[in-house]
Amino acid sequence: MNYVDGFVLPVPKANLATYRRLARKMGNIWKEYGALEYVECVADDVRPGKLTSFPQSVKLKPDEVVVFSWISYRSRAHRDRVMAKVLADPRLSGMSPASMPFDGRRMFFGGFKPMLKL
Repeated sequence: MNYVDGFVLPVPKANLATYRRLARKMGNIWKEYGALEYVECVADDVRPGKLTSFPQSVKLKPDEVVVFSWISYRSRAHRDRVMAKVLADPRLSGMSPASMPFDGRRMFFGGFKPMLKL
């Protein structure tokens, strides 16, 4: 079973095309360094909950949509090796939080080890 990094972030609807181009660039870099899979998904059926939800988790604004993404690897060690290469890649050197087509302060992410696969 694969190790997975998961991401949830708000993207302004007006920036979705720009975000998609950035995601394609990033996905190609991750795959170049060995990631097994890079997936970006746009919310289609998510609603605010009573206690928590995808929209609430990122403090979603009316003009935004939730993006849920994941990257899979062979193992945690494999992910750590891939991530080190990605972060050292010079193609990322010009990127800054201000240049992103989303508010990175409301993004959350983490690494997950497999528990069950059917």
